[in-house]
Amino acid sequence: MSTKSTTDRTRGVHEDGGAPINIGHLRRARRERILSWVMPITLLVVAICIWEFLVRYHEIPKYLIPAPSLIAETLVRDFASLMASSWFTVKLTFLSLALAIVGGVLLGALFALSRPVELSLFPFAVILQVTPVVAIAPLILIYVDSTFAALLICAWIVAFFPILTNTVVGLRSADHNLRDLFTMYRATPWQKLRYLLAPSALPYFMAALRVAGGLALIGAVVAEFVAGTAGQHTGLASRIIESSFRSEIPRMFAALFLVSLLGIVIFLLTSWASHRVLGHWHESEIRREL
Repeated sequence: MSTKSTTDRTRGVHEDGGAPINIGHLRRARRERILSWVMPITLLVVAICIWEFLVRYHEIPKYLIPAPSLIAETLVRDFASLMASSWFTVKLTFLSLALAIVGGVLLGALFALSRPVELSLFPFAVILQVTPVVAIAPLILIYVDSTFAALLICAWIVAFFPILTNTVVGLRSADHNLRDLFTMYRATPWQKLRYLLAPSALPYFMAALRVAGGLALIGAVVAEFVAGTAGQHTGLASRIIESSFRSEIPRMFAALFLVSLLGIVIFLLTSWASHRVLGHWHESEIRREL
């Protein structure tokens, strides 16, 4: 058996003479992907089992710390009510995130293209960001007739600033030599924005999207806490408030679990979107073979 044939089987060679595929690297990458899912899930299952054991062993009352089995039972029993509240929170979160994306990108592009506009409006954006939403939420609830619209504004305020600032930084991070090249060829402002500035800003925007997704959920929950809304057509925060008032601690934990689950889903979706957009060309998402 020749040395070349052994090497070809080890590394893998395309029949059409293309680039060789290192089978060892592929196996290691596949193993790392599997472990990235298996290890956290295993650790989570172990933590839940320990939690269940400690609650049962020490006979801790359910109004202090409920067992995971009781929380799961509450989720099943109150499924309809909790899912309706979850859908309200989902709508509020994703709508506020969408508005933050549209407003942040448009205003960021305007800031990057016009220095006077940035100098005029950026201080107001900073004031809006540094003012706690808990402090201005009561005013918004007074001046806005619709409770949903008021909650939407509060969540939007929290998610808006990361999109704006990262978009501005990204649009200004284009290579200066490329800027001079576009100027030399007399590119229009639209051509500069589309072919130079936007690709440079895309990694910054995707990083901001991950942050803004979680902040939109936080803003939605905090706004509902401040509003103190109640009733059937309300979100998970209202279920938490109601459960705490009625000392229904298992139901409160169930609502908290759904809030955390929604946050995880948002993070996974934004991470997936970042990988889809940047994975084939940007260094932050390209998996390097060591």
